[in-house]
Amino acid sequence: MKTIRTLATATAMALALATTAPAQTLTFAYDADPVSLDPHEQLSGGTLQLSHMIFDPLVRWNSELGFDPRLAESWERVDDTTVRFKIREGVKFHSGNDMTAEDVVYTIDRMKESPDFKGIFAAWETATAVDDYTVEVKTAGPNPLVLHTATYVFPMDKKFYEGQDEIVKHGDSFASSNVSGTGPFTITEREQGVKVVFERNPNYWDTDSPGNVQTAILTPIKEAPTRVAALLSGDVDFIAPVPPTDLERIDADENSKLVTMSGTRIITLQLNQNRNEALANPKVREAIVYAINNEGIVKKIMKGFGTAAAQQSPEGYLGYNADLAPRYDLEKAQALMAEAGYADGFNATMMCPNNRYVNDFKICEASAAMLAKIGINIDLTTMPKAQYWPKFDERAADIMMIGWHSDTEDSANFNEFLTMTPDEETGRGQYNSGNYSNAKVDELTLASLTETDEAKRAEMLQEVEKILYDEAAYVPLHWQDLAWAAGSNVEIEPVLNVMNFPYLGDLVVNE
Repeated sequence: MKTIRTLATATAMALALATTAPAQTLTFAYDADPVSLDPHEQLSGGTLQLSHMIFDPLVRWNSELGFDPRLAESWERVDDTTVRFKIREGVKFHSGNDMTAEDVVYTIDRMKESPDFKGIFAAWETATAVDDYTVEVKTAGPNPLVLHTATYVFPMDKKFYEGQDEIVKHGDSFASSNVSGTGPFTITEREQGVKVVFERNPNYWDTDSPGNVQTAILTPIKEAPTRVAALLSGDVDFIAPVPPTDLERIDADENSKLVTMSGTRIITLQLNQNRNEALANPKVREAIVYAINNEGIVKKIMKGFGTAAAQQSPEGYLGYNADLAPRYDLEKAQALMAEAGYADGFNATMMCPNNRYVNDFKICEASAAMLAKIGINIDLTTMPKAQYWPKFDERAADIMMIGWHSDTEDSANFNEFLTMTPDEETGRGQYNSGNYSNAKVDELTLASLTETDEAKRAEMLQEVEKILYDEAAYVPLHWQDLAWAAGSNVEIEPVLNVMNFPYLGDLVVNE
């Protein structure tokens, strides 16, 4: 695999190229296009990738997992519960309206009403415009994650949206098909499932950006072999994701470049305890975990492009518990089924996407076959992610797949959305389709959100991982690695990151 350059080297190269490279067109293919232009309709990787093209965040993650100033040019912590952001002056929205602190406050208030985002912002008690270019955020208590959370604030144009800013999940609204952001691109053409055309924002505030792409054309290509063929034939300049089966092929192609990174997105199966009585039995859930050979899945289906998991937190996160290990043991699984009173097995339904995660439907097919060995007969349905997410929200099957990359690059985020008791009012447990509930998990997670002592936070979060492991709250499969590929003339290295939000506004394409 080709090695990624250091951030400093890559940035210097990009800046040098920008002085000589002419304006360029980028054609790129993802496995799907964004389901909506509303940045608050769905908390997903696709939405955040789009937001980095047509909006700008207050602060942005860099490759060292630190924070770079964007629409907030600086910030200061006033006290344990107060942070002030100095908003950049002279920034205009696509509509021509000036961006001010009022737009930032409007955006934060809207996010607190979003079913998908309000959980992230539950600790942000108030946001106030102190003056035209200062926003003061007060949290409900001491909060170690204010800057982490600020990476999700992409200021919206209050004058453009106000009065027609309803957030409609999987529906039709003004914000889902109209946009006025501050980002490097505007959208000039969009046909869902076919094409999205982006044009460079002529009034973009970041005049130091090395990016020279004037037109970017996104073509969704669901089928991985077709996506790879489009790159190798020169029909597109940049693709993601790259399937594990084609890594060596692309790496060997002299006209292409491959970039890979170790990933932090956990892939799991959730077990709905409310839909299927058997799944409410912890011994049955434990049997399922023992029956699914996730190390074998990584080796055979993922071609080694992943790391088998026993918990949510990847190594390097505070909550990572080194004592937990994958536990495939078919005999143990069969014994647990008998102990639970299900020696003869039972029937269950399973739903999975077929174009969201690497080899998602193949993983589900393999899991279903493994569960058959302990008498669990699976009725499996797979579908494109555009159709899958509404079904996921409905909790439409006994077993459902979900992958999660921590929104805050912190262990507590996994717990907040995937394993805390579902609560529509706070948004916590929003993606807990298994309806798992444990008061101690809730208590420890909430405590970790206000604990500023790192050692104490680590102890809390590691205890949560142990509880989830012992109760087989869900089926941990693997952490998915990341891979992107591009033509040799596309300088993708400087704009890629472990969050999988390519900063295409900074992309340089050479002749």
